[in-house]
Amino acid sequence: MQTTQTPLPPEAESLFGRPTRAKRTERWVFMLIRAGTYFILACAAAIFIDIFYKGAQTVFQLEFPFINVEFLTDSPQTLHVFEYEGEKMEMKDSDFRVFKEETGASIVSQTYAYSGGGIWPCIVGTVLLVVGAMAIALTLGVLSAIFLSEYSKPGKILNAVRLSILNLAGVPSIVFGIFGMGMFVLAFGWNVSLIAGWFTLAFMVLPIVISASEESMRAIPQGLRDASLALGASKWTSIRTNVLPYAMPGILTSSIIGVARVAGETAPIMFTAAYALRDQLPWEGLEHWYDLFFQGVMALPYHIYVVSAKIPQNEYTSQMQYGTAFVFLFIVAGIALTSILLRIRMRRKYRW
Repeated sequence: MQTTQTPLPPEAESLFGRPTRAKRTERWVFMLIRAGTYFILACAAAIFIDIFYKGAQTVFQLEFPFINVEFLTDSPQTLHVFEYEGEKMEMKDSDFRVFKEETGASIVSQTYAYSGGGIWPCIVGTVLLVVGAMAIALTLGVLSAIFLSEYSKPGKILNAVRLSILNLAGVPSIVFGIFGMGMFVLAFGWNVSLIAGWFTLAFMVLPIVISASEESMRAIPQGLRDASLALGASKWTSIRTNVLPYAMPGILTSSIIGVARVAGETAPIMFTAAYALRDQLPWEGLEHWYDLFFQGVMALPYHIYVVSAKIPQNEYTSQMQYGTAFVFLFIVAGIALTSILLRIRMRRKYRW
């Protein structure tokens, strides 16, 4: 029995043409791609919801002040779990030692590393790393973009430089980590320190900043430059007053992408800047102010890695993991939101 397809109305045929096998295949391929995209977004949403739900239980509390201040302001410590007079108690290491001295009791406790105290040194270290690395990356990246966009001459060398920048953007972060350890930590003798982490992370996001900044500058109409030069301004004055301000929204877009990558990369931080545990903040116990740059720090992504992969897992480490991830997401979102708001403000101020 032969089946016949229902003919399309004349209006539909004039707009879409007659249905063919290629069009049906294309439609099914698009449907599969769309379904895959929605599936990935659903998985990402499930992960974020899980982090926010379980992390909020660690960061927030039902009693005043409704925020777990100790978790946000204390340093990581060992957690002691024990029974005293028939009651199960949980204490961080410093409180447990005081409790034993006050009671004079011989208490046998179960200890859980990194499960007590808080993450304040990790928060401070992460903010310092992100701010310092982005300051270096934006400075070098914008200067490089100015040279490539405004001063360089088209040719094979310029094309090779741009191709190299694009290739560097795809290099895995572990390679940058090994590079930073070999150059800054060992060859330069900076050891595991803030400055070694700054330059390693800055070089990692530098290709993104250069590419985005150059494209933003090249998108500025040539007439703005010509008008400035016609009024007697020097080339640098023209770039500084007529190109950079209007290209700044695009430059800030690259900084938003760079912040997310700098803050989330564990390998470069692990090799060049981060300690698994450091009680003191970077500016404490310094002989000279410049010693701050040569101090190692704790960092939230490395702390999550240590708590998740380097110690036995239990319900107490789970609380620390989710709480740290929750705070980490808020810090990255806060820094990115600042860049977004600044970009919006500059877009409203500079229009062409």
